[in-house]
Amino acid sequence: MDHVYLDWAATAPIDPAAAAVMADAARIWANPSSVHAAGRAASAALDAARRAVARGFDVDPARVVFTGGGTEALGLALAQRGGPRFVSAVEHDAVCAQADGATIIPVNAGGVVDLSVMDALLTGVEQPRVAVMHANNETGVVQPVAEVARIVAAHGGTLLVDAVQSAGKLPLPDADFVAVSAHKLGGPPGVGALIVRDAVTAQVRGGGQERGQRAGTENLPGIAAFAAALAARTADAGWHDRVRILRDRLEAALPGAVVHGAGAPRLGTIACLGLSGVAAMTQLMTLDLAGFAVSAGAACSSGKVRTSHVLAAMGVAEPGEAIRVSLGWATTAAEVDAFAAAWRAMAARLGRA
Repeated sequence: MDHVYLDWAATAPIDPAAAAVMADAARIWANPSSVHAAGRAASAALDAARRAVARGFDVDPARVVFTGGGTEALGLALAQRGGPRFVSAVEHDAVCAQADGATIIPVNAGGVVDLSVMDALLTGVEQPRVAVMHANNETGVVQPVAEVARIVAAHGGTLLVDAVQSAGKLPLPDADFVAVSAHKLGGPPGVGALIVRDAVTAQVRGGGQERGQRAGTENLPGIAAFAAALAARTADAGWHDRVRILRDRLEAALPGAVVHGAGAPRLGTIACLGLSGVAAMTQLMTLDLAGFAVSAGAACSSGKVRTSHVLAAMGVAEPGEAIRVSLGWATTAAEVDAFAAAWRAMAARLGRA
């Protein structure tokens, strides 16, 4: 079998429909803020893409603020005014790095936020700002966001939900701020959006684009491709359930593997697998040589393999022994079975079968 890509949680291949739309939109090269005919055509294309993204996420188009990706969307939300910050212990580095000094909300052994502790932490705090992700990028564990939102609202706070990993797979949660990214669902990298309940204050000053909420000329080809990729995922409503069956098939075929987060609700696209006594880097190199692309936790640290703060927060004794296998809409049963065979062969060679 040729090289098998099982790192969809890091980035998904660009959907053919998105690539075609991006090429077509590139012909509308004018600035959407220009008032001449070409600029008006670009502005109309931008508006159409905004409506399409809003339709795909079932929100009002006025709530969609396009950004340069999920990290920027998260940063824009985190920079808004308010009281003290609180973030879950399993947030993506894009949140952790932009929320210095935040109070950490612990999770249980399954990776799920401890709601009672969160409630206690927020008691007596004026306008708390809370960040709890929808689905974890390393384990796939899905947080009880609706209950989190209820608690945050009861304390007069605002809630930011990182939905970068879940967008296009699960219905978008209802929160004050929801961050999404195109490249996780078949769009190009470098394009994302912040779904806002109310208007936000731009953090980079410029020409007043995005109704004054995010400065800088909009990436029209990328935004149009974002809309096309989301439409492709929405049109095939059963793809996530099909992939979940493959994920379950994979995990069942790996005797001896520790499946982190297995006892909690999870995305159907992610398997976080531990192999006792074998470092993640050793596993990655072995599997890469066998023709399989997987990762160790998040793949957003400049290619570095670091000990997972997510697994550490879950109380995993050896977080450095876990890899992430992630599937997508084009993953096949043959690819899953081939990976399982390669993993078993690796475990046997390393004396872990």
